Amino acid sequence: MIPRLTPRTGRTARPSPAGFDRRLIAPMVLGSVLNPVNSSMIAVALVPIGVAFGAPPAETVWLVSALYLATAVGQPVIGRLVDTYGPRRLYLTGTALVGVAGLLGALAPSLGAMIAARVLLGFGTSAAYPAAMRLTRAEAERTGRDSPAGVLAALAVAAQTVAVVGPALGGLLIGLGGWRAVFTVNVPLSAACLVLGALRLPRTRPSRGGRRGADLPGMALFAAMLVALMLFLMGPRLDRWYLPLLAAAAAAAFALRELRTPDPFIDLRVLGGNGPLLATYLRQLLAYTTSYAFMYGYTQWLEQGRGLSAATAGLVLLPLSATALTVSALTGRREAVRAKLLTGSALQIGGSAALLLVGADSPAWLLLGVGALLGVPQGLVGLAAQNALYRQADPERIASAAGLLRTFMYLGALGASAATAAFYPHRADTAGLHGLALFMLAGSALLLATTLPDRSLGRLTPRKA
Repeated sequence: MIPRLTPRTGRTARPSPAGFDRRLIAPMVLGSVLNPVNSSMIAVALVPIGVAFGAPPAETVWLVSALYLATAVGQPVIGRLVDTYGPRRLYLTGTALVGVAGLLGALAPSLGAMIAARVLLGFGTSAAYPAAMRLTRAEAERTGRDSPAGVLAALAVAAQTVAVVGPALGGLLIGLGGWRAVFTVNVPLSAACLVLGALRLPRTRPSRGGRRGADLPGMALFAAMLVALMLFLMGPRLDRWYLPLLAAAAAAAFALRELRTPDPFIDLRVLGGNGPLLATYLRQLLAYTTSYAFMYGYTQWLEQGRGLSAATAGLVLLPLSATALTVSALTGRREAVRAKLLTGSALQIGGSAALLLVGADSPAWLLLGVGALLGVPQGLVGLAAQNALYRQADPERIASAAGLLRTFMYLGALGASAATAAFYPHRADTAGLHGLALFMLAGSALLLATTLPDRSLGRLTPRKA
């Protein structure tokens, strides 16, 4: 069952409102943007960090990969803990880690220490989004009104807006205080989350599963499987032959464990029988592989292939931010999952093809236009996937299902960062950008191919609480 929300103890207990408790929205939204703001700001900092430490793109890309590897593991694990113990304590612990990681990154004396800070940051940012989805579902249960489109839109719009504004914000921070400023910004963000979370998030009673304890062995096997697999995919070489074998062994042990335990971390029987949800995870992977390949690859090319400063490269991406924000705001309250996915995938194909026309002497309007075009699917696909998951997932496991959705998003980001390193082995040149564009084109075509035949997307309707 869903952990029961209870009022905070105190002299004046606040009565529960009849509708969605809007006091929850601020901590939910602020916490859920911690990961996208950190993943997007770093895009314009990779080149100055590489210069500072004498590291090529193949090494600085670990600043991206480390965060996403940690988050890909952390989101479903912490999501399951949220399902079991409630959102408040996980939210506060995670956002506190964000502040600590920000300080460690700002003071890091080496690239290796900075990568370690990004790993800690990844785990810290893994709690807020599953907590927000759990609170949304719990409020629907409490009020008897399963119409959270506005709340879900607020979460998606905030994350998408911050993700696309992040490069411009990162460029501004670097211009004002150097590249270390993109780490120190986490300190005030963490403090704000802690204050809002402590004041507004309700206390909860653990679910019945919580009394039996979390499936720690299942979580550990899942983490081992994912880490081994991604380490191999990020640098596939013959001398790393043992990594896919380790991933396969961990996967077999994980499946055996989850099928036998009474309260599994991931219920494979239920998940395996939920084809629409599995398709949503696949589409999330494909969409964000393309999205992050553009964000990282295009930004680095603007700085090295075109010779722009970090601040100017961030400004060039502002049309991406503007179109994504506009589209999200206009379409957020209408679920229309299938229409959004079809439109978004078609426009991703168009934007990827347009990237093949970009060169070192391209006019400014083309550089800006490509970003504007690719901003539209960013404003559509994330909303569609989130709404689809809310309708398709088991309500009692909504936080872990939401965490797994983010895992596939970060797997896409890891694939994009690996592709960026492969196409830019020494520097971000135009030939590498065009190779990356073909990679994006293939992923966008697959996204369209998985959406066209899925008629179930048009039949998603609100559940009765």
